[in-house]
Amino acid sequence: MTDILKNETVAFDEAKNALVIIDQTKLPGKIEMLSLTKQEDIHKAIYLLQVRGAPAIGVAAAIGVYLAAREISATDYNSFYIQFKKAKDYLASARPTAVNLFWALDRMERVVLGNTQKNVDEIKNLLKDEAVKIREEDIAVCRAIGENALSLIKDGDGILTHCNAGQLATVKYGTALSPVHLGHEKGMKFRVFCDETRPLLQGARLSAFELAARGVDTTLICDNMASQVMKSGWINAVFVGCDRVAANGDACNKIGTSGVAILANYYKIPFYVCAPTSTIDTAIESGESIPIEQRPAHEITEMWYKERMAPPEIKVFNPAFDVTPNSLITAIITEHGVCRPPFKQTLKQCLK
Repeated sequence: MTDILKNETVAFDEAKNALVIIDQTKLPGKIEMLSLTKQEDIHKAIYLLQVRGAPAIGVAAAIGVYLAAREISATDYNSFYIQFKKAKDYLASARPTAVNLFWALDRMERVVLGNTQKNVDEIKNLLKDEAVKIREEDIAVCRAIGENALSLIKDGDGILTHCNAGQLATVKYGTALSPVHLGHEKGMKFRVFCDETRPLLQGARLSAFELAARGVDTTLICDNMASQVMKSGWINAVFVGCDRVAANGDACNKIGTSGVAILANYYKIPFYVCAPTSTIDTAIESGESIPIEQRPAHEITEMWYKERMAPPEIKVFNPAFDVTPNSLITAIITEHGVCRPPFKQTLKQCLK
């Protein structure tokens, strides 16, 4: 099997001035690299999940808005900023839930706002440097999350993960799968159970794919099999990623995560959320205020089938995410350490 981890999930081709991504909609059947230069294509890539995972989306957006800035012909600051802001807002509209998208774009905007006395060409160069820095930081952050998470598990443990929070969701290592990848490098043997994560099957198509390619002992299960696997005593810990963490520790992640957390709580299995501090949104008090993206109905009724698998007149509810309440979370693992309840205090300390 091809090791998908040899390919960079999100990269910047400076020679071609292009955002380079793995088209994740083609996995696992085909590894296809996309080289994107136009804003419409970058926006579409984020919306259609060709690039997905909160950290990867953030990096892609940073590179994307730099590429937009490159094409702005205005030479005076005010005209340049107006067009930059328009490009930023356009990319921000691609998806509503992952805070990294807005975090990265806001960080790029601060470069523009903080250099009003510089000429436009200098600002463009600073934007390029910031986009590259955001990408490099993501690698370091994910590795640190993995090292911190490794302190919570031991060789031979069984781990259940939901959706894909591996390398395919970041530049390298991943968040929830970072301890697995790092542990594998150290010779540790984990048994990982990936649920299929309907309706987009990101557990089956992505997590199972990258783990098997790395040589990790991986078992694929349907979403509704998690309880039986836990009951059998095969799971020592659950690791999931997240797209946004509220100030109180409520965590928003791929739909179905809250159900896994409820099961882990029942079976007394530690439930860990792996979250770069860039996903912690202190402006949102609780998970109730996190906007939940609604995806198209065809992802449930038609996407994976030769023929439609539901009556044509049926109503469809397809939220992309749900919120796991902080009461069900054992710890939130960041690049700065392991935060435990009360999260309102520990997360605040983690952000200092």
